[in-house]
Amino acid sequence: MTTHVFRIDGMHCGSCALLIDDALEDLPGVRATQTSMKKARSTVDLDLAVNTPEDVIAAITELGYTAAVVE
Repeated sequence: MTTHVFRIDGMHCGSCALLIDDALEDLPGVRATQTSMKKARSTVDLDLAVNTPEDVIAAITELGYTAAVVE
């Protein structure tokens, strides 16, 4: 299990953050997620044996947002 932080652009309200959390929690291998519209960040506990950070980015992109791993 590793923790990854993603920068997310395009969120406009708290509902956007909830939508992202709900979608990420449905991904296999995601154990926990916390998204903040105010910080434009999502922190995700991810099992790399099941999914990758790129899979998380793809899920966020499918919702209409832009995401990138914060180094």
